[in-house]
Amino acid sequence: MILMLVGVLLLPHSTHAQLDNRAFLHPLPVGPQYTRQLRLDVQAFLFNKDNEYFNKIEPGRTYFGAQLLPRLVYFPSANLRVEAGIFLWKDYGTPRFQQVRPLLTVKYQNGPHSILFGNIEGNLHHGYIEPMLDFERVMTNRLEEGLQYKLQKPRLNLDAWVDWQRQQYRFSNFQEEVAGGLVVEQTVLGDSSGWWLRVPFQFTGTHRGGQIDTVDTPLQTLFNLASGVRARKPLASRFFHAVHADLYATYFHDYSFTYQLPYKRGTGLYLNAGVDTRLSNVQVAYWRGNGYISPLGGLLYRSISNSVSDPQYLEKDRQLLIARFLKDYRLPGNLIMTTRFEPIYDLNNGGLDFSFALYFNFNQSFLLTTVRGE
Repeated sequence: MILMLVGVLLLPHSTHAQLDNRAFLHPLPVGPQYTRQLRLDVQAFLFNKDNEYFNKIEPGRTYFGAQLLPRLVYFPSANLRVEAGIFLWKDYGTPRFQQVRPLLTVKYQNGPHSILFGNIEGNLHHGYIEPMLDFERVMTNRLEEGLQYKLQKPRLNLDAWVDWQRQQYRFSNFQEEVAGGLVVEQTVLGDSSGWWLRVPFQFTGTHRGGQIDTVDTPLQTLFNLASGVRARKPLASRFFHAVHADLYATYFHDYSFTYQLPYKRGTGLYLNAGVDTRLSNVQVAYWRGNGYISPLGGLLYRSISNSVSDPQYLEKDRQLLIARFLKDYRLPGNLIMTTRFEPIYDLNNGGLDFSFALYFNFNQSFLLTTVRGE
């Protein structure tokens, strides 16, 4: 199977391994058509994901709930967006909100350049692969707050960001926490036939520390890198829409002065191949990790355990074979329903796990008024 995947990657009609998460993306538009407008933007996200996992690295669990993000947005000029709102997160099966948080964002855009301050276009918007950034963070860590610079050109995309996760104060009994990263993707080949070849580079860094707290926990600084090649070819067929494949090599390094993790360095190989059809998008992925740890990445890809019953369990050499069946359904009223089914086979231990999920994404902007100029 590994040789088959590599062979598909080398075909001229190969494609893209990154999951198609467009249904979950809600970029913040800026432009002259919005000048002096006051709008109400409403996002709603309903999720149900059942992880039937029975391994010692990541136990099974169920996510079932809803998130609502209403915001008032004002555009003082053609390239400036100012918004304020509230984030409500309610898990089903509990009477209380999981989170109630304010939303505050300023976005300035000049041609291909964008700067965001406050709640940035984070999470799945960055475009990381799952060993670098866990898809489930869209349910468990939806918001990122900090600073972001984006460059979007026809053949080059860049996203540099900082997420200030926990603020520390004088005499705090906890460490400050910060994460950041860089995603760059360059198109190196593309022609009139529609197929393209792209070279991505992805980086994340996380840090826990600070100098004004009252705890003696050592600081921790972790870096993760990924790079490779992506290819995609659309097909002129009513049933088969496109084929795609990608190959990533990943690297983990613990740059802390005092090591708290069992591995200081680790590597990973992530291969994907898939086909988009009228009925469903189908992908097959192979992962092999060696001492790989990513604090932001998918828990299944790590070599350390997140299990309640086996918290000290280690699996330095980890091999997974993953199948994915993905489909988006565009319903009336700007509503998108997404279904996903993902069987996972553990090549080292022989276990078969799986997950299935149902998501609803709603995103709409309502014009309230246009403020007259002086």
